[in-house]
Amino acid sequence: MALRWTPPIPLSVQEERIVARCRKAKLYVFLRQHRHELFDEGFQQELARMYPERRRGDEPVAPALLAMATILQAYQGLSDEDAVEQSVDSRRWQMLLGTLGTDEPAFSQGTIFNFRQRLIAHDMDRRLLERTVELARKTRGFSDRALRAAFDSSPLFGAGRVEDTFNLIGHAVRDVLRTVARRLDVPLAEAAKRAGVTLLSGGSSLKATLDIDWDDPAQKKTALETLLSQVRALGEFLERELKDALVEPPLSEQWATVEQLVAQDVEPDPDGGGSRIREGVAKERRISVRDRAMRHGRKSKSSRIDGYKRHLAVDLPNQVILAAAITPANRPEGEASGDLLNDVERQGFTVEHLYHDRACLLDPAIEARRFWDMQVHSKAFPLHNRGRYTKADFQLDFQARTITCPTGVTVPLVLGAVARFPTSACGLCSQREQCTSAPARHLAIHREEELLAELRAKQKTPEGRADLRCRTAIEHRLAAIGGPMRRRARYVGVRKNLFDVRRHAAVANLHVAAA
Repeated sequence: MALRWTPPIPLSVQEERIVARCRKAKLYVFLRQHRHELFDEGFQQELARMYPERRRGDEPVAPALLAMATILQAYQGLSDEDAVEQSVDSRRWQMLLGTLGTDEPAFSQGTIFNFRQRLIAHDMDRRLLERTVELARKTRGFSDRALRAAFDSSPLFGAGRVEDTFNLIGHAVRDVLRTVARRLDVPLAEAAKRAGVTLLSGGSSLKATLDIDWDDPAQKKTALETLLSQVRALGEFLERELKDALVEPPLSEQWATVEQLVAQDVEPDPDGGGSRIREGVAKERRISVRDRAMRHGRKSKSSRIDGYKRHLAVDLPNQVILAAAITPANRPEGEASGDLLNDVERQGFTVEHLYHDRACLLDPAIEARRFWDMQVHSKAFPLHNRGRYTKADFQLDFQARTITCPTGVTVPLVLGAVARFPTSACGLCSQREQCTSAPARHLAIHREEELLAELRAKQKTPEGRADLRCRTAIEHRLAAIGGPMRRRARYVGVRKNLFDVRRHAAVANLHVAAA
């Protein structure tokens, strides 16, 4: 069993002096005063279960100590190497780690790396965040279990390099050639020549070797054909010379990446034959070789994201981050709602009032909880009709299941269907020009039209608009993690970046607890 961490609870004389000098860094003081509550016996046992039983060898570093180091590392935005140095050089770190006066690091880079991998593998980074929620609610006296919560997201640009089609394919092919070179025990240039990929046999970049006028479509097409012919030659070489290795990692994964990039970015040229770069963007287009999960996405029409979206669930009155999620940037805004709600509910909370962006409005996880009386607070989708009557100008009677137009014509209302007004009535209508340019008006009725109508009516009142403004408090929490975490991901992939968001959310909660 991994070692239990038992630092003293009362402050020593030396620690009191350090605490007295932490006037602008109150988080250190709070953590020193409450570390025994954050890492209580139960949580330490949970952390210990990440490690197998040991019968021999050196005693492992206490996982609770490493969890404290993980919090401090996020707080200061440090690398593993810098965190090791801080455990020796910083008296504040030593105070919190319980190692004051030692000249040896409290852990090694390998130890903190392996601990992080275990946290991720056992989903204990979620428990670390939950423990800060429990501590914040305890120290601030938050006792309610029924919540007014808010969901929102912010951009997180990926750590992988975003490249165009030529560089993407060239990068992926070069990775294949490196593996081939190791297999054949020859230099990279020699492996490229044997495989027939002469474009990458030199030290120059792919585009430098092609040396064309990139503004000339004809030259660009010729360059693409040259590249694709050499990719095909590489595939034939692998089938011929390394057929057994081609079905095993890493070569199988690297070659699959090459094939994926060619398939997503290249299409037959209907005009001149051969191939051309695809017009438009392929669905789920991969934009980075290094990070396969990164995607193009948008937070708004004018703001593009190359990477991910980080999502938070926040207890609005108390400003505590309850849960976090990461999705590729191209995924719908509401896709994270189910994970956020599940993570909130597993802590014993019930969301009675949920404030969220209208992009999440019709998410299935939210709809399911609305059935059990969860109240939704959101703007409805805007209505536009080029200056003509919109759905808001019609009278929708959900009890009688009828729709009445501005001139009094009534037709049945069926949720999830299209309501069609008779051509005979629309053709003779005096207000037809204000209503439609078609022979007759029709209205698409959403399956949740009653909710949408309710939200539209609410946001027209001062009280309704004031209620919706409550959601802006979550932006402060997004800023609280976005400042130290910044807009650029530290790690590659969804899961590691979820760990990073969770540990920064834990730090933000500790600030709330310490306030």
